[in-house]
Amino acid sequence: MFRMSEQHERISILGLGAMGRALAGALLAAGREVTVWNRTPGKAGDLVARGAREVSSVEGAIDASDLTVACLLDDASVRETLAPVVQKLADRTLVNLTSGSVRQARELDRWLKEYGVRFLAGGIMAVPPTVGTEGAFILYSGARDLFDRVAPALSPLGRPHWVGEDPGFAALYDMAALSGMYGIGAGVDHAVRMLHAEGGDVETFKREVLRPWLEQMLPIFVAGADVSDTVPDEYNPEMQAVGLENILAASGEAGVPADLAGHLRASLWRMRRAVATAG
Repeated sequence: MFRMSEQHERISILGLGAMGRALAGALLAAGREVTVWNRTPGKAGDLVARGAREVSSVEGAIDASDLTVACLLDDASVRETLAPVVQKLADRTLVNLTSGSVRQARELDRWLKEYGVRFLAGGIMAVPPTVGTEGAFILYSGARDLFDRVAPALSPLGRPHWVGEDPGFAALYDMAALSGMYGIGAGVDHAVRMLHAEGGDVETFKREVLRPWLEQMLPIFVAGADVSDTVPDEYNPEMQAVGLENILAASGEAGVPADLAGHLRASLWRMRRAVATAG
């Protein structure tokens, strides 16, 4: 039976990569009783020194707790790790914080349900150094009543945020948010390469121009994001299209590889569509 006292005290972590180690460390810091397992031994020394218990088998980790958290490389590694012992998870709770796709999360949910496993899918909105800090939050999807019971146990990892009953939604929100992040990263990388190629002061540009500009514009971009190909009138899509063409021209003149300007071409396509639709 999944009792609240056990929920708060005994948690097993499968996987001790950088993120798994961060998860275990945050739980230990919060006073949880943590058991850890890793396919390759030898990564738990500092965690054991802080109070974690290391076991040599997945079975041992599952037996040590009613709440098991998987944080492995990918969906295939989760399946491979759990397949020999999945029956041991019957009537127990598994939280999968391994990155994967929406389809993979739904299929994993269906497979685990065949064995009576209580399952929550998750997405970690943090990097290892920020796990357990005020800015970290974790997305969860699956049964709401299960989330309500598990959330207090896992709250030391980051603010728990439930995104829906569909087990694929944690992955959906996670992948979509990461898409936004990588889009910003692509733009920043492209901008810095333009400055460097033309002999500009890259550090001054990043500090005094790029960062304050992005901080000013990010709320506007997020608020104005849309699923359609239309653009609000105040954006003046015709003017934006000309501006994007100018950026692409400047990028080409600076010799920046064309592949790095994909985000600009995507924006230009949208602006041109908006102009054509308005016309």
